[in-house]
Amino acid sequence: MRRLRRIAPWTVLLLLPAIAWTQERIDRALGSFRAQEESLYLWSGRHVKMMFPGFEGLMAGVYWLRTVQYFGGQRVFAQDKNFKLLDPLIEITTTLDPRLEIAYRYGATFLSEQRPVGAGRPADGVALLEKGARANPGSWRLRQELGFFTYLFLKDASRAAEILLEASEIPGSAFWLKAMAADILRKGGDRATSRLMWRRIMESAEPGPLKRNAEDRLRILDALDQADRLAAAAREFEKRAGRLPASLEELRASRLARDPVLDSSGMPFEYDASTGRVRVSRRSRVWRPD
Repeated sequence: MRRLRRIAPWTVLLLLPAIAWTQERIDRALGSFRAQEESLYLWSGRHVKMMFPGFEGLMAGVYWLRTVQYFGGQRVFAQDKNFKLLDPLIEITTTLDPRLEIAYRYGATFLSEQRPVGAGRPADGVALLEKGARANPGSWRLRQELGFFTYLFLKDASRAAEILLEASEIPGSAFWLKAMAADILRKGGDRATSRLMWRRIMESAEPGPLKRNAEDRLRILDALDQADRLAAAAREFEKRAGRLPASLEELRASRLARDPVLDSSGMPFEYDASTGRVRVSRRSRVWRPD
């Protein structure tokens, strides 16, 4: 945007119709979220930069708005949630403005979350954060989230700890990064570590999809912990009664279970009376694939 302020006002006025025309082309390309890939290809970041020299930041904002609209439309309305245009839309946005950190952070979340919440492509989400970290070497937050996503989605504790240590060396970085790297190495795969990461993301995110996603993830972890405690109560019931409870209602009536038999969305947990296993229901809003 610094470039934009150096351009004469009359130049901006002349280009406003072109910007509106570009937005119309994007809308036509997206059309009800069923864009033709070949039409979008003509509007790569390189092509847009050639058409609007000096206005890359402005056009990056236009394309980022379209990216968010497309993702929201696919998530809420589309029957076949393939998210196939996320990659080109994010590529265009970050090519136009490599310093637009929100595009890397939100884009990585859109790509990494499992279907139907996201595209279910965590490797692509991590690759996007790697691109952002390279383009913004002074941003410890981007490198922090790269470490988090490497741990949370790729389950690579060793690499995640290495990235967080790198982030800790960037001036102004959070003091707790080194401690978290040590925790990851000591307790790789631990649910409590995942909870701490999602809480850090929630606390640092601005109001919007990223914060809501982190809040959802914390509710998912709460439900998993709740299911584990109910299963432990079922085992205690078995010790005392010589058999497993026939249902969670019987377990609740025994007062051995301190937790409700419903998750935070109001859905009952699934219970296997032959094994005592308790799981989050697939019909629940807080269910995610293992």
